[in-house]
Amino acid sequence: MTSTDVRTEAEDSGPSGYAAARLRLLQEGARSGPPRRAALAELTDDWLTGLFDAGAEGLRGVSLVAVGGYGRGELSPRSDLDLLLLHDGSADADAVAALADRIWYPVWDLGLALDHSVRTPAEARKTAGDDLKVQLGLLDARHLAGDLGLTAGLRTAVLADWRNQAPKRLPELQELCAERAERQGELQYLLEPDLKEARGGLRDATALRAVAASWLADAPREGLADARKRILDVRDALHLATGRATDRLSLQEQDQVAAELGLLDADTLLRQVYEAARVISYASDVTWREVGRVLKSRAVRPRLRKMARERSDFLRRAVVGDGRALGGGKPAPERSPLAEGVVEQDGEVVLARAARPDRDLVLPLRAAAAAAQSGLPLSLHAVRRMAAAARPLPTPWPAEAREQLVTLLGSGRPTVDVWEALEAEGLITQLLPDWERVRCRPQRNAVHIWTVDRHLIETAVQASELTRRVGRPDLLLVSALLHDIGKGWPGDHSVAGEIIARDVAARIGFDRDDVAVLSTLVRHHLLLIDTATRRDLEDPATVRSVADAVGSQGTLELLHALTEADALATGPAAWSSWRASLVADLVKRVSAVLAGDAPEEPESAAPTAEQERLAIEAFRTGSPVLSLRAQTEPPAEDPSGEPEPLGVELLIAVPDQPGVLPAVAGVLAMHRLTVRTAELRALDLPDSVQDSEGSPGSDGSVLLLDWRVAAEYGSLPQAARLRADLVRALDGSLDIAGRLAERDAAYPRRRGIIAPPPRVTVASVGSRRATVIEVRAHDAPGLLHRIGRALEDANVRVRSAHVSTLGANAVDAFYVTGPEGAPLPGEEAASVARSLEETLRE
Repeated sequence: MTSTDVRTEAEDSGPSGYAAARLRLLQEGARSGPPRRAALAELTDDWLTGLFDAGAEGLRGVSLVAVGGYGRGELSPRSDLDLLLLHDGSADADAVAALADRIWYPVWDLGLALDHSVRTPAEARKTAGDDLKVQLGLLDARHLAGDLGLTAGLRTAVLADWRNQAPKRLPELQELCAERAERQGELQYLLEPDLKEARGGLRDATALRAVAASWLADAPREGLADARKRILDVRDALHLATGRATDRLSLQEQDQVAAELGLLDADTLLRQVYEAARVISYASDVTWREVGRVLKSRAVRPRLRKMARERSDFLRRAVVGDGRALGGGKPAPERSPLAEGVVEQDGEVVLARAARPDRDLVLPLRAAAAAAQSGLPLSLHAVRRMAAAARPLPTPWPAEAREQLVTLLGSGRPTVDVWEALEAEGLITQLLPDWERVRCRPQRNAVHIWTVDRHLIETAVQASELTRRVGRPDLLLVSALLHDIGKGWPGDHSVAGEIIARDVAARIGFDRDDVAVLSTLVRHHLLLIDTATRRDLEDPATVRSVADAVGSQGTLELLHALTEADALATGPAAWSSWRASLVADLVKRVSAVLAGDAPEEPESAAPTAEQERLAIEAFRTGSPVLSLRAQTEPPAEDPSGEPEPLGVELLIAVPDQPGVLPAVAGVLAMHRLTVRTAELRALDLPDSVQDSEGSPGSDGSVLLLDWRVAAEYGSLPQAARLRADLVRALDGSLDIAGRLAERDAAYPRRRGIIAPPPRVTVASVGSRRATVIEVRAHDAPGLLHRIGRALEDANVRVRSAHVSTLGANAVDAFYVTGPEGAPLPGEEAASVARSLEETLRE
């Protein structure tokens, strides 16, 4: 039967004919989705028009209007009918009331839910002004029958009211959406979601339409219509499967709904719902951010706007370059650099004008890390531009790509929004193809509150708070990202995950030892919690089996932190003080089994010819000398191919004297050089060299500093300028602390991330020749300078230093002695550590 046949049957037979035609339409297997919803709306339109025409004979200035979901033509099998009987006030009130009864009662008689009202246009506008939900419904008003001009006039007036009142009503709408999300949760993570009310559901999709109607901002349109359609299709199937007007997709009905939609199973159904909800949620985030930006710019007082225009006019006349508009035009917005090719503009992270996403393969990770570290959102335009130009990274990844990934993962809560922005445009699955199998994958476990992919990111967020507890925060963060990656494959996810983690870690560029540690962490990420809660810890065999599986103190340390992060990211029921104490007890016992003497201070390799040359030159001249050279390595797949840049090696030789470490670190910070790794050691020149190059009685000790550095924004300073500033820093004529403070004050304050507090400890078993002070802190410009100054102020001598930057984490070890060259007494060492930690917390 065609749609025309169905409508004819409805018109001929009255309410019973409509009911039969409606039932026939809903039982048609060949028609579903948008065609069925449109046909149902058209059938209902014809029936209601017939009811109106029969009762409105002789009446003028009256119309019947569909509003809300019915106005949009989105009639699901059990949808309410939202109707407005509109009149201009000229008709007799009793006649209008009688007409309303002629329409409402047949609807009620069929058991259909009805949301109805009888108003004049003025009354409708007043009610809309008082009730935001009414106004949202009227934005979708659609004429059904009667006076078309009356309906059109109301639509025009309501849209004009909405646009005029948008600066006031949109924040109200945003608050309404936020309150609803707080009550209903996020659709993309719920096992029994409300398809309409949960965040990312149909209500939010309607709110985005309202924002677009305001002309103040617009939602990203790519994928939005398909996401809305998918959720509507699921709601249709839910209504048909249950025979009820419900939007709650309960567990016991998911298999039936999946079958109604021709899907494999309930998990496939949920994954499709989650994907659609994620599109709507991300579009909502972008849209509300744009609304906030527009409203903020409109709120600027006229006087300030005038001052800004005057300043812009002056700059346009005075400055030549990017952003200039001679003879008029808008000034370029203020842009503040964040990283190479990445700047902040209007509270978002965007690409610099000189950025080349088609050539700079690391740019997406660099931009993401900069955004997360700054606590700023990634611009939608920037993400789409990078996605359009993205190409796969080489295997293994360049060192910078790995470092930027670790920095992103270690940024705490801001990581979530930045990760979702990348994922929305397909960049995550391009970087990590194995991610596709866990993306939007539901977890049918009451303990878990997230999908698999969100749980992995939440684990990284929790792990970022624990990075001060481990010596290798990069391995902790990457293991957090990968620990459940095997859940996308059949069988034991820990076993499957170990294989995937080994492959991913090698592809990312970790060396063989680190790959082994990561695969062990993924394979045994449940070992500690399972053993602590289910086994007898007094049994030596239990503890020994854990020690054999873990293998080393470093891996045990990482596994302990991963266990806690995993549990905290699972949900409130997965971690407690009792579980924490059991795991800590097990770790203590396993650590005792694994315990052994710590290694002595690492023996430095013999100096290279270049290092020896610089040391002799520094000793001969009595002043610092240095050299800069690019570090490269051949590609892993083709050793004869183009070398891969690793950074810049900076060698510095300085006659042994106080203050070398803070001076060098401060000069590097002044020149915006980021320290990736650093080693400092004292080199005693042979007597023959001292006799030939030095004066009698001179000390032949030279400090040799070997650094790997990178320029923050791509341009390296000249070696001569570095040396000149270093000479001034050592003789006290250069105020490094003051210069760094001035530079920081010149940049706008950003929210940034809230990093875990620094942790400074004395190694429990250290070198017999020196005391080992370990520092774990958030990397920041000038950090090494501050550490060096604090150690100098404590009157200790740095015998050697071993500095590494792992993502955004600095993990440094300083071998220090007292003025006489002996290790520090226990209490004095603890006092130095406490003082240094307090300094870094300031």
